[in-house]
Amino acid sequence: MPDAKTLFEKIIAREIPAQIEYEDEHCIAIQDLNPQAPLHLLIIPKKPIPRVGEAGDEDAPLLGHLLLVARDIAKNRGLAKGFRIIINNGIHGGESVPHLHVHLLAGRQMTWPPG
Repeated sequence: MPDAKTLFEKIIAREIPAQIEYEDEHCIAIQDLNPQAPLHLLIIPKKPIPRVGEAGDEDAPLLGHLLLVARDIAKNRGLAKGFRIIINNGIHGGESVPHLHVHLLAGRQMTWPPG
């Protein structure tokens, strides 16, 4: 039987190494292996939600928590000039891992449209 765990579940379970920047009982923040900015972290809930489009109403506190963690990381890193938060949903949205996660990017001038 194939392993049904996502890459992020394996990282959370410490089955795969990652550079962990933050962790609490609800989420983990790791460095992206393919950074798109000088700072590019992934904030991943420990609850496996495939994508934001499949989150339930009961997940509202967790979704809010992910954004507040991004805010706190940005504040602690002195990112007063700004940062970008991205959540991809589905293949056309750029999703590459079917486990909801928030991208936190900073350290350079962001452009618009983003891609």
